[in-house]
Amino acid sequence: MKNIKELLTERVLVLDGAMGTMLQRYKFTEEDFRGERFKDWGHPLQGNNDLLSLTQPDAIAEVHRKYFEAGADIVETNTFSGTTIAMADYNMETLVYELNYESARIAKKVADEFTAKNPDKPRFVAGSIGPTNKTASMSPDVNDPGFRAISFDDLRIAYKQQVEALLDGGSDLLLVETIFDTLNAKAALFAIEEVKEERGVEVPIMVSGTITDASGRTLSGQTAEAFLISISHIPILSVGFNCALGANQLVPHLEVLSGKTEFFVSAHPNAGLPNAFGEYDETPAQMAAQIKEYLEKGLVNIVGGCCGTTPAHIRAIADLAENFKPRKLLVESI
Repeated sequence: MKNIKELLTERVLVLDGAMGTMLQRYKFTEEDFRGERFKDWGHPLQGNNDLLSLTQPDAIAEVHRKYFEAGADIVETNTFSGTTIAMADYNMETLVYELNYESARIAKKVADEFTAKNPDKPRFVAGSIGPTNKTASMSPDVNDPGFRAISFDDLRIAYKQQVEALLDGGSDLLLVETIFDTLNAKAALFAIEEVKEERGVEVPIMVSGTITDASGRTLSGQTAEAFLISISHIPILSVGFNCALGANQLVPHLEVLSGKTEFFVSAHPNAGLPNAFGEYDETPAQMAAQIKEYLEKGLVNIVGGCCGTTPAHIRAIADLAENFKPRKLLVESI
């Protein structure tokens, strides 16, 4: 099986779409989230999508299967909120290792099924590492700008536990994604480097920030170039952007990354901007038409979808990506 670095020089790889969008279609109730094991849990659990890896594992496997069938090369584990920090909302901090391990195991099992069927198109699992619901760079209290709800060390410890479980469960790479605060991301990257050193392993790392609005900055105030500089000291596989914006709004920011980094470049935007009801209206054809610009300009090596995207969106993107060459690494073109 070719490694992912080789493949990225040969063709554009396709990442999956939204897990949450797909899970909403199941219309799971509080009882479905709880299952038998957590039926007496003393806290509401509906909305804790990561928990579904334990209580509705068949549904999680089915979502992964649908994305692979649509043409995805890489699926993300169902672990966006898989840290003790985020799980504190549900009093489930003690379950973090199991949640991440099982999520990775489910995804890897499905990936192996598809790779066995077609060894020329190997499938990969990216351990999804979300930003947590706390920020290390800014105060949540406008009256106390010096206050921080979380420390770098708290984040590092939480991320390290998540990383260990994701690797134990079979993740092929790690995706630090939806980064709104680069200091949080640095804690995740520090934790990953710690685990790599302790275990004597190499793990490809994808890093994906999020531009929050038309200002072209992350929530903690960085431009695309500043974000890139902040994380470029780590030996990562790819850098990119996801979420917050639709595909066409991401173009100028991807141009900055593509023109200045020696890493591969990724993008998995939302299906447009949310409407008044918080839903995403962009059709697969509309989204693919916008992503075509990335491919024509040679901006990306990995492309997929975030909020509002479905297997139909990923199929449209995968069909399009087949017709284009991946972005050339800067070191190759010098």
